[in-house]
Amino acid sequence: MVEYVTQPSSPYADDADPFQDAEHSSADELRNLMRFFFTGVAVITVTDDDGSLRGMTCTSLTSVTLEPPTLLACLRSSSSTLQAILTGTRFAVNVLHNRAAQTAALFGSSASRRVADDAARPSPKLGQPWLHEDSAAMAECRLLSTSVVGTHTVVFGHVTSVEIGDVASPLVYGQRRYHRLLER
Repeated sequence: MVEYVTQPSSPYADDADPFQDAEHSSADELRNLMRFFFTGVAVITVTDDDGSLRGMTCTSLTSVTLEPPTLLACLRSSSSTLQAILTGTRFAVNVLHNRAAQTAALFGSSASRRVADDAARPSPKLGQPWLHEDSAAMAECRLLSTSVVGTHTVVFGHVTSVEIGDVASPLVYGQRRYHRLLER
């Protein structure tokens, strides 16, 4: 049996911030470091209580363990996507293919999004929105737990099913822009 746990909004004892008095680099220094770390691009999607699709582009995605199959994604704590995940305790991961930079940009902006009704289809077990035309691979997940760190929340998900799309080469992000890998 899998236990679903959502941690309190602050993982620090007595809400004390351990970074408050510590010396640390600036946000610009960290951005400059991370631009050299090329990574895949995913869109985390969820259907909210009203049945609307919510989603956001995510480059902080990784597997945690194969047994049980678990991944993590880092989402902006103030996002409506995260709020819908916390409410519904399930979400989808869409690993974008190399021709989906426009979709990554759409879900990466804070502007209002209009997604065609046929752009997403429900995942087989949990009914979460899969962006099948833009994805090299998709997964559906049940929320296991969360942990708040600064402005973001780390979301741990138990993977319930995976589907691999028709396009094998993923979209990658690095040097502050999207890149296409060659098709195999």
